[in-house]
Amino acid sequence: MALQESEAIVLRTYPLRESDLLVTLFTRAEGKVRGVARSAKKSKRRFGGALEPMTYVRAFYDVRERQELVRLDSCEVLKSPMATEVTYPRAVALAHVAELLDELLPDREANDAVFRLTLSVLHVLTGPDVWMPVTYFDLWLTRLVGFLPELTECVVCGRDLNGSRAYFHALADGLMCPEDKRLASSEISSESRALAAKMFRASVDTFAGIPWPKTKGADLRKFLIQALQRHIEKKLVTAGMLEKGEF
Repeated sequence: MALQESEAIVLRTYPLRESDLLVTLFTRAEGKVRGVARSAKKSKRRFGGALEPMTYVRAFYDVRERQELVRLDSCEVLKSPMATEVTYPRAVALAHVAELLDELLPDREANDAVFRLTLSVLHVLTGPDVWMPVTYFDLWLTRLVGFLPELTECVVCGRDLNGSRAYFHALADGLMCPEDKRLASSEISSESRALAAKMFRASVDTFAGIPWPKTKGADLRKFLIQALQRHIEKKLVTAGMLEKGEF
């Protein structure tokens, strides 16, 4: 059987036996695919540095009937995150993108919109200034996987939130007006809601080079992470790392 070929992004690798690796790929053709790379630790010709997490590759693999894992034959590097310096903030941000994709995407379900989003964010995630690309990726991914509620009206009473204060709660979907907010709710500023609206109208490149401290959009990121964690029913490891990071 001929090998299948697809653009792909390496999400994670795990040791498997002495020289093999278990690899999770986000392929353009088939979505998330898991496979075994035989002798990957030894074969520089077939893999080289292509299996580093978040490397954009052209993958060649063999799909076998009634087998969950594919056989990864080789990978050609199209763009490597190692091409520029991997600072700690950037390493955490790249790991965050990988974790979200691995946790949220179903196996073997192509999603070209998410694939294009990931490539566009990786294109600008090249230095230590990570908060803009992380905010953009979290916002758009939450929308594309169908977990983003309406940001302009109260989920309880339907009141228009434009010009009004708005709140969210870790255990509830959507935003709430001051009258309907739950105990221990957090506020999301009108500035962050306006920022989200701008991000939905423009590409990530539009925001490149704009000063973006950790405080900018922090409440929006908190809202998005809570929504994602509520749906996958687990904590995101990298979200905690980003929250604690002093960068």
